[in-house]
Amino acid sequence: MQKNSPLEVYKALYVYGLGSWHSICSSLNAATPLILTGVSAAIAFASGVVNLGQHGQLLTGAIVTAILGVYLDTWRWIGIPLLAITGGVAGALWAGIVAAMRRFYRMNEFISTLMMNFVAEYFTIYLVTYPFLDKKAYVPATKLIKRLYFMPDINGLSVAFLVALVVAVFCHWYMRMTKRGYEFRMMGHNVNFAKIGGCSIESNATLVLLYTGFLSGLAGSLLILGGTQHRFMKGIGANFGWDGVMVAIIANNSVIETILYALFFGILKNGGIGMEFETSVPSEFIIFLQAVIVLTVVATRSAIEFYGQRIKSFVKLRKVVTKG
Repeated sequence: MQKNSPLEVYKALYVYGLGSWHSICSSLNAATPLILTGVSAAIAFASGVVNLGQHGQLLTGAIVTAILGVYLDTWRWIGIPLLAITGGVAGALWAGIVAAMRRFYRMNEFISTLMMNFVAEYFTIYLVTYPFLDKKAYVPATKLIKRLYFMPDINGLSVAFLVALVVAVFCHWYMRMTKRGYEFRMMGHNVNFAKIGGCSIESNATLVLLYTGFLSGLAGSLLILGGTQHRFMKGIGANFGWDGVMVAIIANNSVIETILYALFFGILKNGGIGMEFETSVPSEFIIFLQAVIVLTVVATRSAIEFYGQRIKSFVKLRKVVTKG
């Protein structure tokens, strides 16, 4: 069998993604930021607010955590949650800039969240290249955070994954079981109905941006605390923000489905590294595979909805004609 045959490629993808306990833990750890950025995008889209700023909010949370993790001096059990929350708050404040522009200047958050990604990217690159550069690093990066702030792992599974999972499940409960969550969902279904029903559209839109910005900032914070690098490096954000948006789209803005698809994409990401190591197929193939999966699922769902509605209309029409 040839080394580059499809069977060998997908075998390597499976082995490094799910083939052992170490592979499973690595895949779950890789899915950690995807869970939070995906849930962030899903909540925003389900609320009728377009937040495409997950990438910038993640970078903001990561850089704040990385810098504070070097200089903060406190006990471990206080420092780790404090750094995680601070990173989330940093992401919320970054999204808050967009919320203020929307509320006071009527700026479209679709454009402003998108553009703020580039501002965050270049600003964080400046910070790690000049004022907070670790001169011993081979690439632009901050110093390592203090070792006592490294998140522990359980047999290879980082506690950061468990934190992300608990936060995501809480988000599902919040959207389904609270008054504010109901208002968010009604805004997404029909903004005029929500307004007539007494919902404060602008206040809720601001809260959605702050809430989803916190989730993305927390994702960046967990990358520093529970990752393998424990410092902010150029390119640390990878495609976690954009992949989170893809995960939310493919999950149709359902929080639970977003979690499941994030886990699946984490398996693909981790398996892709081993696939490239074992075969000559580059790991960029995973990006192509993700795009095919997204297009297939979304197109299939749209086709089912379209033809389902046509079938229902046809059945109703036949009943009317039969009765007539």
